[in-house]
Amino acid sequence: VQLQASGGGLVQAGDSLRLSCVASGLTFSSYAMGWFRQAPGKEREFVAAITRAGGSTYYADSVKGRFIISRDNAKKTVDLQMNSLKPEDTAVYYCAASRFSYGTNWPLGGTDYWGKGTQVTVSS
Repeated sequence: VQLQASGGGLVQAGDSLRLSCVASGLTFSSYAMGWFRQAPGKEREFVAAITRAGGSTYYADSVKGRFIISRDNAKKTVDLQMNSLKPEDTAVYYCAASRFSYGTNWPLGGTDYWGKGTQVTVSS
């Protein structure tokens, strides 16, 4: 199984970025998909999640109204559109897949597969 994330980069506050994660080696539509992030010196935290068919989405309070998660089961991709970026959004962003976890309380231990991460840096 591979989750390959891309789209990170260095941007200024207020800019937008779109992260994409391509999955292979798994029945993509059987997994809820999520994005997590980890800033230097901090624990990995939940950012956003989407259910298997894409019918429901969930967001951390810190990104609600600014980030949008979406998926394409035919292409086996999950995207994270990040708008109005802030310096506190700076982190390594990880794509995640889970058969049984979803929602804002998705525990780190409930993740079946992790991607390698992509760096997002927002300058003030």
